[in-house]
Amino acid sequence: MNYISELRKLIGNHPIISVGATVLVVNEKKEVLFQLRSDTYDWGLPGGSMELRETLEETASRELKEETGLEAKTFELINVFSGPQYYFRYPNGDETYSVINLYRALDVSGKIEMNDGESISLEYFSRDNLPKNLEKRAKALIDTIGDYFWELDSSFSTSK
Repeated sequence: MNYISELRKLIGNHPIISVGATVLVVNEKKEVLFQLRSDTYDWGLPGGSMELRETLEETASRELKEETGLEAKTFELINVFSGPQYYFRYPNGDETYSVINLYRALDVSGKIEMNDGESISLEYFSRDNLPKNLEKRAKALIDTIGDYFWELDSSFSTSK
């Protein structure tokens, strides 16, 4: 069951508060993994909304696997973000105020692959080579945590 989809059947496009997990995956070159979203055609970070009976770490793990094919042994909570800059209106008219729990994936393994149709492309970007069309919540996260975003060590385990 998809909690948000079921909720939308009852309330339509009206604004909701959506709690979720967003995941930073950092490669050996200190580049961050972004996804070109199939719904908005802009670049965002892997993540999504929490389902009923799920912990935030389980949300992070599920979304990472669904959207990128990667798995992480653990997740480090960086911070929680909310407020008007995390408001989002989807192309179908659904409105949400996101409460984003930003995690860094640790001991990442696996092969990058798009499994759920939510991505057109998955690519790593450096600080000096970010895509022009960043999704507004991803841009707000980058702007808010600034240099810290780019000073993270690689997420990947040495035993791939």
